[in-house]
Amino acid sequence: MQNNLLSPFHISNLYSYMNFVYGREKRIALDYFKFAELQKVMRDQLLTTYFQPITHLSTQKVIGYEALNRPPFSKHFPNTETFYDYIGLTNQAFRFDLYCRNISFERFHDNITYDSNLEERLLFVNIHPQVLLDSDYKSGETLQLLKRYNLSPNQIVFELTEKKAVKDYVLFEKILSHYREQGFRIAVDDAGSGYNSLKSVVQLKPEFIKLDRSLIHYMDENPDQQKMVSLLLDFANESHTSVIAEGIERVEDLTILQELGVHYGQGFLLGKPRESLKSIS
Repeated sequence: MQNNLLSPFHISNLYSYMNFVYGREKRIALDYFKFAELQKVMRDQLLTTYFQPITHLSTQKVIGYEALNRPPFSKHFPNTETFYDYIGLTNQAFRFDLYCRNISFERFHDNITYDSNLEERLLFVNIHPQVLLDSDYKSGETLQLLKRYNLSPNQIVFELTEKKAVKDYVLFEKILSHYREQGFRIAVDDAGSGYNSLKSVVQLKPEFIKLDRSLIHYMDENPDQQKMVSLLLDFANESHTSVIAEGIERVEDLTILQELGVHYGQGFLLGKPRESLKSIS
């Protein structure tokens, strides 16, 4: 029996098992540190909020801003994507979203002295579909926050991320109707980037479609990109939906978007994300 346990086969199994246990413990420890860091970000309000202007491409007038909440980079979260990907794996999505809404509304309101027409500007806030499905979200938390900062629901556009998270479009559309009745509007992000984004555009009937930046970059050199943008624009016009082109960084791309008749634009060429609207205006 003892010899069997010391056989190369058993030694190999034992070695593999010890590696498995070590790897699992290491993952648990790493997950703990990530979770602790997430709690610290919320507790100490470590997110930095940037506002990027959204511009009417014909008049060049700013119609609103997208609130971009960015965490400090760290060993565990070397970039923004890893931070937000981790939140999606935890049970903290609703709590984190409430925190983001709070600081976005507060910091937007704090900038009112820098934009005399801020009360008329739209504020685009990113939101995970599962958060809208959460029963706690339907308790009026957002309306209470808006009232606190003297903002109106018709200024707020929920920009849906992670379209793959929508499983039941019939149910989700009913929930969106609940928010529309209160004055909120809906935007679908990254339209044209894949099947789920196109399905969301058709099923959810958003007020705004945000074209994926992959359709915009160097579109002057790619007729297929121009055709796709034209198709989406035709659909949007027929369904009374406004189109926002994201990732505009080149004059050549802006010129073609204007020629095609795209309604609005967002990107470094039109305005970089800034903490203060004073630096934008």
